[in-house]
Amino acid sequence: MSQVFHNFVAMNLNLENIELFKQLLAQPQKVVILSHTNPDGDAIGSSLAVAEVLRSHGHTVHCILPNKFPYYLKWMPNTDELIIHSNDKLGIAQSVIAAADIVICADMSSLSRLEALTETIAQNTTAKRILIDHHLNPSSEFDLVFSSPESSSTAYLVYEILKAAYGKEVFNQNIATLLYVGMITDTGNFAFSTINPELFRAAADLLETGIDVPTIYNNVYNSFTEGRARLFGYVINRKMKTLLKGTVAYMSLTEEEMRRFWFQQGDSEGFVNYPLTVKKMRMSAIFIEHSDFIRVSLRSRGKVDVNLFAARYFEGGGHHNAAGGKSYVSMAETIARFEAAVEEFASEGLL
Repeated sequence: MSQVFHNFVAMNLNLENIELFKQLLAQPQKVVILSHTNPDGDAIGSSLAVAEVLRSHGHTVHCILPNKFPYYLKWMPNTDELIIHSNDKLGIAQSVIAAADIVICADMSSLSRLEALTETIAQNTTAKRILIDHHLNPSSEFDLVFSSPESSSTAYLVYEILKAAYGKEVFNQNIATLLYVGMITDTGNFAFSTINPELFRAAADLLETGIDVPTIYNNVYNSFTEGRARLFGYVINRKMKTLLKGTVAYMSLTEEEMRRFWFQQGDSEGFVNYPLTVKKMRMSAIFIEHSDFIRVSLRSRGKVDVNLFAARYFEGGGHHNAAGGKSYVSMAETIARFEAAVEEFASEGLL
């Protein structure tokens, strides 16, 4: 049975779990670190930070992502070492997973978020599995679980775990940069409701290593393509629709529309947040068409629970104010389902 480490953000450190983490990694091990499909700054930063620390303690470490990550994050330290499974024609990912002594999953609550890699993980029945995550409902398929849905990011959890296990001196500039990117990308640059004093204290520790905050900010938020800027204008001007007297907004993008604007992985990141800059807006959604499904992203403010909305209507979940899911019908049917769901949600007093 997995040992679950809750309320980490509240600093209620479970030393037994930290000791188990250290015991599992007391001797050099073959470690594989994985994160979710469509990885973001938190997934990448958390994974690479853990990898660098473990390598410094004698472990052999490989980091694997199911598919490509956004081009504007390629500047991050050590991204050249990432194994991208969707481009892995040599089968390296399967080989290192099969040989792994320890599998660490970061920034996801279940192995199902690995999609095509899920079965590969299941075939290695001897590796110990560790989960580090801040999403709701962590799976029981792990031997050790560090879980805190109250945490602003997985990067913050990684910071606390590494500090407790190895001391603050483990944070060099590379590791601090990776963790800082994870923290800012999952908090809207320290603007979301999940922030707390402990997060800023952690950020201060990272700044003390000498990281270049203005450069990090520009690399993350000011390094997009012209195509992305034009796509954003198109989506807001032509594709944003509102419901319930302007308190709910949704947008949609088809594959053809994305091709028209030279879409690259990550170009739609953040679009779903923009309608919430309207004062009376309570909830926002965007529907992104893929070859065999439509990805649904949801955001909200205040008491509107998009985690519940995603679970109820789109087979998904996430956080109270940020969640996602999938639809396996046409775009028109997906939008119709969303509009009906919004009406039902509102009728129950949930919007």
